[in-house]
Amino acid sequence: MRKSLQLQAEMIEEFGACVFDVTLDCEDGAPMGGEADHAAMVVALATLASGKARVAVRVHAVGHPAFESDMAVIAGNLADTISHIMLPKVESVDDVIKAERALRAASADHLPLHVLIESPAAVHRVFQIAAHPRVQSISFGLMDFVSAHGGAIPAEGMSSQGQFSHPLVVRAKLEIASACHAYGKVPSHCVVTEFNDLGAIEIAARRAARELGYTRMWSIHPNQIRPILAAFSPSESEIEKATKIIAAADRSNWAPISFEGKLHDRASYRYFWQVLERAHQTGRALPPEAKIYFQTALH
Repeated sequence: MRKSLQLQAEMIEEFGACVFDVTLDCEDGAPMGGEADHAAMVVALATLASGKARVAVRVHAVGHPAFESDMAVIAGNLADTISHIMLPKVESVDDVIKAERALRAASADHLPLHVLIESPAAVHRVFQIAAHPRVQSISFGLMDFVSAHGGAIPAEGMSSQGQFSHPLVVRAKLEIASACHAYGKVPSHCVVTEFNDLGAIEIAARRAARELGYTRMWSIHPNQIRPILAAFSPSESEIEKATKIIAAADRSNWAPISFEGKLHDRASYRYFWQVLERAHQTGRALPPEAKIYFQTALH
């Protein structure tokens, strides 16, 4: 966790913006019986983050004995420090409501929830979960999802290649992405466990972004962060084209324009503006005319 926070601080300095979140883990990271001490350590670590940092905390699932104390300690002490609470093993919207009540009890009612979908039943209910206003993002928990099938999905379904070919895994990913886009939430793709294979992580990230509609992705090792950023970033040609179209649209006061023999109007303007937003969020350099417009538009 300390290494992740240090890397985040270094990349904030490099890019001038926070290009990835750090999620401090109270679920898998805490030893059995040591949940309270681990939560206290997470609070201490989170308070060390810089002002531009985005730090979140994954608490225990709502059915775990440590859930209530996690929420009281984490949300109660870090309500104005962390960006969100990560809620694992969400099975239904009832779990979201329980977490919302815990946030309210900790006087952290403003904190959004990012939820992990990790079972076939949760995938079945993902549209209801995505519709809840407290939910900001939905992540796919690949390994728990595969394990929940009792051997019906082979271990290959957890690999960097198999997770893009097994029909049940791909269907779950598409359901989650579709539910997120239906309700304006952020779909976050699952991990790649082959953390030493940077080619595998970049291919998986690119497929998640280009084929399945994901806009974020988890890493499990610092070495994976830059390949993920590269895969989710628009290319130089995409940035250049988006800049030209947005600049031309601005000059025409957002009326329809002709660009390279094609009609563009406000529907496509929104898409190309999103290209520029994505470039900024992933630390890509923008042309001067786009950078000025982008900063003016956002601030």
